[in-house]
Amino acid sequence: MNILYIDHYAGSPEMGMEFRPYYMAREWVRLGHRVSVIAGNYSHLRTKNPPVSRDMQRQRIDGIDYYWLKTGTYEGNGPARALSMFRFCYRLLKWKDRIIRHLKPDVVISSSTYPLDAYPAHCIAAGGGVNGTCRHIHEVHDMWPLTLVEIGGMPKLHPFVLCMQWGENYAYSHADRVVSLAGHAAGYMCRHGLKKNRFHYIPNGIDPQEWENPAQLPGQHRQTLEQLRASGKFLVGYFGGHAKSNCLDTLLEAAAQNRDLDIHYVLAGSGTQKAHLMRYAKEQGLSCVTFLPPVDKRAVPALTEYFDCIYMGSKDSPLYRFGICMNKMFDSMMAAKPLIFALNAPSSPVTDSGCAIVVRPQRPREIGRAVRKLKNMSEKQRNEMGKRGRDEILCRYTYPVLAEKFLAVMEE
Repeated sequence: MNILYIDHYAGSPEMGMEFRPYYMAREWVRLGHRVSVIAGNYSHLRTKNPPVSRDMQRQRIDGIDYYWLKTGTYEGNGPARALSMFRFCYRLLKWKDRIIRHLKPDVVISSSTYPLDAYPAHCIAAGGGVNGTCRHIHEVHDMWPLTLVEIGGMPKLHPFVLCMQWGENYAYSHADRVVSLAGHAAGYMCRHGLKKNRFHYIPNGIDPQEWENPAQLPGQHRQTLEQLRASGKFLVGYFGGHAKSNCLDTLLEAAAQNRDLDIHYVLAGSGTQKAHLMRYAKEQGLSCVTFLPPVDKRAVPALTEYFDCIYMGSKDSPLYRFGICMNKMFDSMMAAKPLIFALNAPSSPVTDSGCAIVVRPQRPREIGRAVRKLKNMSEKQRNEMGKRGRDEILCRYTYPVLAEKFLAVMEE
């Protein structure tokens, strides 16, 4: 089967997020399929963007053919980023005939944060395959335009929101199947044109090989963590983005409540709020908090090995009513460490497996109590709790399992 995966922000372990297209495509290649990924040459999610001099420039990564479209650079979420979205969709249409002729797709997957790419993907699918048998699958990562309205505060009648709403409605009413990373979104999607039997839930997951052969931690991280371990501290770990949505200020408030105990908090990552968080910790005299630079995704197993428990939190967002599918959730569970889970969602792999103490988001007192509760558990109790999370991941959420599930959707 020839599979075309369209994702503006697609990356790889070397380039950085977004990881899902790479892991899915690699598994399909291993199963004997030909997979092409079309992506933009620049993404704010990547740590390393490819050097691209022309549209449809080809790069082979682990058996996957990546084709890059020149979309322009941008900073933040302003007009320049919006322009890059329109450029990406325009260039997909511009190169439509060449894509159909050379890649000969049997399945076209439109997979982006924003839904506008569903239109060019559907046009490509309409001309692909043998005698027009190419199928279009739309994959939903984020709930746009709801995210813009409910989180970003944009008016429902803003032209950009209306444009995204058109794209979402088009995707749900025209795609042969919709694959959602959010497990509770079917009702909303059906109200916007999707037939219920076309909905499939396939979340993110982990690559077992990365956990069998993890990358080494940088020397700075290793030295700092070994010193903390030697001091006998109970280590609460966090890894990932330092943005407002991650609610790390709440974690620091919880740290202030427990400052007199043998508990230390390690925050590894980067983001727009990191400088603010570091200033706050200094002003509050929180010597029990250490900030570290981000680590490569492949070094996450080595990082989490030092932690006694892992914190995951976020703002109390109404969008979580559709479910959550953060990459760090699966990595945290795979680490086989108990979690403090400060998110408000109807259900999740974390709550299903019983590997966490669940608290309400943005409640520092509850987070502080959860830390103390875990610290007072025996090591055996914590290990059993963490093992439940890893067992759940290995059973249901590895990319070989998820890729097979996705293939079954393609072949329906």
